[in-house]
Amino acid sequence: MEKEINKMTYTSAKKELETIVASIESGQLDVDALTDKVKRASELITFCKDKLTKTDNELQKLLEELE
Repeated sequence: MEKEINKMTYTSAKKELETIVASIESGQLDVDALTDKVKRASELITFCKDKLTKTDNELQKLLEELE
């Protein structure tokens, strides 16, 4: 069961991405499944990247307020 990307946490997205990478590296996926896995991995990477950027911006703002 796939979670909606908006409702995911960074940790759950990272774990799903690690699972996808392991399945791709195993070399046992057929072409159709590979396409779906790569598409999902792309979505997860974008989500994680956005989450990290947002967190970094929030931390920078908090640190500036402390000065």
